[in-house]
Amino acid sequence: MRDVIAARIAALEERFGRITACRVILKAPSGHHRTGGLYEVNIHLALPNGREVNAGRTPKEDERHSDLPFAINDAFHRARRGLQDRARRMQGQTKTHNGAPLGTVSQFEPIDGFGMLTTADGREIYFHRNSVLNDAFSKLKIRTRVMFAEEIGDKGPQASTVKLLGKHGMR
Repeated sequence: MRDVIAARIAALEERFGRITACRVILKAPSGHHRTGGLYEVNIHLALPNGREVNAGRTPKEDERHSDLPFAINDAFHRARRGLQDRARRMQGQTKTHNGAPLGTVSQFEPIDGFGMLTTADGREIYFHRNSVLNDAFSKLKIRTRVMFAEEIGDKGPQASTVKLLGKHGMR
């Protein structure tokens, strides 16, 4: 598990690059009758200028947390989201809650695992296969309509999550 955690930390550092320290706390299942058998994974990230991101809330009655790899992945997902939110605030951007933007797949490279979305205002947004929800990457094709969440990446705008619209987006 150390190697898995180290790889996940490296991925966060590669993506955000400004992490000055990271502490991961893994708590094994306890014998308590309500939460027994569940792993707790807490992540504390230190950023420049005294900023911090904590991914410390573990759902108490989510049985999926009895699986250690799931608990680790969930904690790192929460840490990534926290870093995204912190990066937006540092750049002066704020979240808007007008609903997810819509786009159309305009370029699709299934072998290389990425593509481009075209937004309603004509902008192009990069997406990677890992951003597509519900294992639906293989269902994508040119002109597929999607909802997405946009973030600023190293090379410009990118979609952090992509969800197919209609029956293909449902699970």
